[in-house]
Amino acid sequence: MKKIFLILSLISLTVITNSCERDITSLNEDPKHPSVVPSGLLVASAEQELISQLLTPNVNNNISRFFTQQWAQTTYIDESNYDMVTRPIPRNHYNRMMASSSATVHSPGVLSALRDARQFLQNESLSAAKKSNNEAIIELISVYAWANLVDTYGDLPYFGALKAIPGNPGASEIPYDDAKTIYVDLIKRIDAATAMINTNESGYTDDLFYKGNMVNWEKMGNSLKFRLAVTLSDADPTLAKTHAEAAYAAGLFTAKEDNFGLTAFPSGLFANPVYQDVVQSGRNDFVPSEMLVDYMNSTSDPRRGRWFTKVGGAFVGGVYGSGNSFGAYSHMTSSKPNDVGEDGYMLITENAQGFLLDYSEITFLRAEAAARGFNVGGTPAVLYGEAITASMGEYGMSPTVAATFIAANPYDATNWRKSIGFQAWVAMFNKGFQAWNFARRLNYPVFENPADSAVEAVPVRMKYSDQEYLLNATNVAAAAAKIGGDKVSTKVFWDVN
Repeated sequence: MKKIFLILSLISLTVITNSCERDITSLNEDPKHPSVVPSGLLVASAEQELISQLLTPNVNNNISRFFTQQWAQTTYIDESNYDMVTRPIPRNHYNRMMASSSATVHSPGVLSALRDARQFLQNESLSAAKKSNNEAIIELISVYAWANLVDTYGDLPYFGALKAIPGNPGASEIPYDDAKTIYVDLIKRIDAATAMINTNESGYTDDLFYKGNMVNWEKMGNSLKFRLAVTLSDADPTLAKTHAEAAYAAGLFTAKEDNFGLTAFPSGLFANPVYQDVVQSGRNDFVPSEMLVDYMNSTSDPRRGRWFTKVGGAFVGGVYGSGNSFGAYSHMTSSKPNDVGEDGYMLITENAQGFLLDYSEITFLRAEAAARGFNVGGTPAVLYGEAITASMGEYGMSPTVAATFIAANPYDATNWRKSIGFQAWVAMFNKGFQAWNFARRLNYPVFENPADSAVEAVPVRMKYSDQEYLLNATNVAAAAAKIGGDKVSTKVFWDVN
């Protein structure tokens, strides 16, 4: 059902077009690919694909929760041992985010859909302010998707990618660009996009995330810039500080209501992807990991009761990289559909929330930035506490509960990387890519490669899509040589410690 809203809209559009045209030229039209599609539908489709791909635990598409060892598997353990060949996970993630570096017209994928939306938008009859706002929305989602691809793979086909237009499907042999150069360009694109926003006018009514509210989109742009800036901190501290402080001054997320994503997945349109794979599938493939649960037990973390069931009166995690009997461990299911306090309700119901960038993440990033000496409106200790409070508030827990936890687990200025790193790792539970970025940048927690691992180390990047070696062989080979080898142990440019 996850694409039903777009499919129905396109069918309706096709029916209207065909019913109004009786001349013979209609025989040349492809009803599955209308020549004109409202750009808002393509933006909504891109948003749906983006949030589904980045939140899904489906092992064919996204195993980021295994890169951070927060989830463990039960019967089938190939993916938690980092086998990404049997199921071509690097290819599937790349294609769902982009389609391919050449990305022919109307091809599926977040970035190719946004490319097409931008083209259709130019011919739509809108006020200048509304068209400008819509362009800004397209651009900010595009930057988000590109940043994820750089964080995942490193160097990429970027400046020459997605050039296909009607009548010119695009070439497949596209050079790879330097990852840091891409990052710097993405920050420039954010600045240009936020400058286009007119908060007195709305944007796309089809917008799934903010319903065209441009105040929210402006905050999202600033917060995304802040994320990228802090990510650069070890690779280029001066550039990171400049952009982080500018983004903070422009206005970041200040409450969970600002979060980029869905407060509730829309009924009848598409379900939360975690629900789809954990509940709707009827399978029992996942349990929380021993590493995560043991750490949360050691800190008496009250979020356990919001995320996990108990076994014999205790929270028990499965051994990472090994087979685990589902019934012997805590799991993420709910037998109380109206409950908002226990048994993982906030995680795995059909309409459960799902965020791609949120207030708790931004506040942890502010704590990290403050620890690095950036001027971002607070001390590391205060921001650390605010970040934990925001995380607990995201799951309906009171500031009083958070304050008790923070008092028992205070900020440690002598090892701020560990202090922030562990708590951000917990807070980003079920947000695999966000957790992976924190862990790689701060080097905490430290993960052990499973005994039966299929690769040389716990992944700090994904290998390039195998299709690139067929379609773009010369350029991908050059890129692999430049970065030090197309291996999961080759660090992306900003992961320098």
